[in-house]
Amino acid sequence: MDRETAEPNVRSMPGEKAEQWASHHHEHAAPSTYVYEFVWDITEDAIGPFCTDVDGNVLMDFTSHVAAAPFGYNNPKIMDRLEKFDLVDPLKIAGQDFYASGGGSPEDPDTPTSTQLLDRLTDITEHYDLDTVFLSNTGAEAVENAIKICYANGGHRAFTFDGAFHGRTLGALSLNRSKRVHRKGYPELGGVVSVPYCACDGECTCGWKTNGPGGNVIADKLHPKRGVVDPEEVAYLIMEPQQGEGGYRVPNESFTEDIVDLQHEYDLKVISDEIQAGLGRTGELWGIDHTPIEPDVITSAKGLRVGATIANEDLFPSETGRLSSTWGAGDIVAAAQGVATIDAITSDGVLDNVEARGQQVNDILHDADPDFVEDVRGRGLMLAVEFDTKERREAVVHACLERGLLVLGCGYKTVRLLPPLDVTEREIDLALDIFLEALDDPEVRHAGTSKVDAENPA
Repeated sequence: MDRETAEPNVRSMPGEKAEQWASHHHEHAAPSTYVYEFVWDITEDAIGPFCTDVDGNVLMDFTSHVAAAPFGYNNPKIMDRLEKFDLVDPLKIAGQDFYASGGGSPEDPDTPTSTQLLDRLTDITEHYDLDTVFLSNTGAEAVENAIKICYANGGHRAFTFDGAFHGRTLGALSLNRSKRVHRKGYPELGGVVSVPYCACDGECTCGWKTNGPGGNVIADKLHPKRGVVDPEEVAYLIMEPQQGEGGYRVPNESFTEDIVDLQHEYDLKVISDEIQAGLGRTGELWGIDHTPIEPDVITSAKGLRVGATIANEDLFPSETGRLSSTWGAGDIVAAAQGVATIDAITSDGVLDNVEARGQQVNDILHDADPDFVEDVRGRGLMLAVEFDTKERREAVVHACLERGLLVLGCGYKTVRLLPPLDVTEREIDLALDIFLEALDDPEVRHAGTSKVDAENPA
């Protein structure tokens, strides 16, 4: 497949083979978040945003596997390095607690392992004075260890934000405020206080700003005379620098300045959950880089290929065994992928491309001014298109799939666009042509209306 000339080519979605694969999968698979019956054929051609399914359909993937494949498929900057790696057994090792050499020296290895991944992560967080990393397997584990090290430093209360999503383990679930289905019926950590995430455009209308003694919800709760929460009891505040499941909401500038004031006033520990927004997705290495906030902890995963909790040495417990993970750091290949991915993101031009292509998407949608679209938002290539109804959003996702463009929903009625970080101008044009064509699909235009209304439009 030639990336410079490839185009979507769809006969039917889902095809007969895709339906067979999905049906067989569900014979033993627990219910989960299954969006559509797209079955990637890993034996067929795929490059950048282009991939081939089991029925031979060629599609453009603007989900990047929910940001877990930041360069899409088979990027040479990553694959060329992995081709030199002779697979060994066991691939999976106790990565955090055991050591593995890929030959050469620690400073210049023939093949990078978890040791070099630690080096890369501290290199790209040194502007926040974060010099220590605990590696795990997933984003939820990264968050679990972030809140553990903060609790270990004192306090049993925490602040989270309306619309937040931080993972699906019980500790992380206790911090989620995006969808009821994530938490209902499960036990939760006590002492978690949820407050508005201010993404207001201009003057605050969400309830974050108040007329109280501190001027915002958290400051009022922590106020030394009229507050209801003792600052000494607060272990951390956790936030997404751009919300993910909550609808790709971008924080208000004044809101982030208030967080900085709270840090200074109360020595409030801030965890920046960068599982989806980090590693270049927003046009900066970390989503929090767009704000004046200096995080005490950064969590990373998805595109990193492993989980990582990154903080200053002083914040981590000093006792051995306080944190541990038999399978931490994923496997040897995952660690090497993580190193190669960071190196690719930090290579010349990638972050500039993220900014330029994100602006291209915004310009195209602004000029088209499509019906039913209430908002286009986001940073870099972490973009969202909000529709007037949830039914319309669902119809758009389906109409795009039928035309060969993979997109996903988020929030209540929003579609997210997550192309590869090295997506080209041509590829953006191709994908947005499909997206806008999908908005004219009769099923989209009549979504949420009755059959009578659809047959007799006003």
